This record gives sequence, C-alpha cells and structure tokens, in this order.
Amino acid sequence: MKVYGITNCNTVKKAIDWLKQHNVNYEFHDFKKLGVSAEKLAEWNDKAGYEKFLNKQGLTWRGLDAETKESVHSAAEALPLLQQKTSMIKRPVIEDNGFLSFGFDEKAYAQHFGK
Repeated sequence: MKVYGITNCNTVKKAIDWLKQHNVNYEFHDFKKLGVSAEKLAEWNDKAGYEKFLNKQGLTWRGLDAETKESVHSAAEALPLLQQKTSMIKRPVIEDNGFLSFGFDEKAYAQHFGK
C-alpha cells in the first residue's frame, strides 16, 4: 500500500495517524522530495478523472494567475500542471490493491481496511 502526500500537510498527518492507530502498514511517497510521474498522474486520471484530485481549494491553486486557471479544461492541461505543482494534488492519495482515495476519508478507510 502506498500513501502519497507532503509530510507537513495536516490532512496527510491525520490520515497517517489513522493508519498507524489501525495498524495499517504503508509506504510513504513525498511529493516534495520525489515528485510524481506523468504516468502515475495519467493512471489516476484514467481511474478517477483529474477533477477528483485537482485541489482547487488550496493555496497553490488560488495563487495561480487567472489565465492559467482558465486554461485548465482537460487532463491535457491539468496533468502537466499537477506534475509541476504537486501541492495542487488533493492529499493524501492512497493506493491499495485497486482502492484509490484522494483526501482523508475516515469512513472509506474503515470500510476498505475493515477497521
């Protein structure tokens, strides 16, 4: 199982605390240190659609100029931007044997991990 995120993100911290409390083992992938591949973003887009993991509520998105924001109409524009600015990816991203989750969702975690 893999958790993608940023170590100083409060939502990621919440998710990791939940996983630890429920004895769920995971591997952590830090977007800031390791980035994210175009292939991984394309995979998530194929499974869920980029709209599910493009975080328009965060500071990074809000800090973009209007022209850039308005240019994002499809995965072709969104995915390169997400690869360049990984802090715009809704965190954490959890992958586990077909399970794919964006953001902290305690109910979904409990259901998936049987806790």
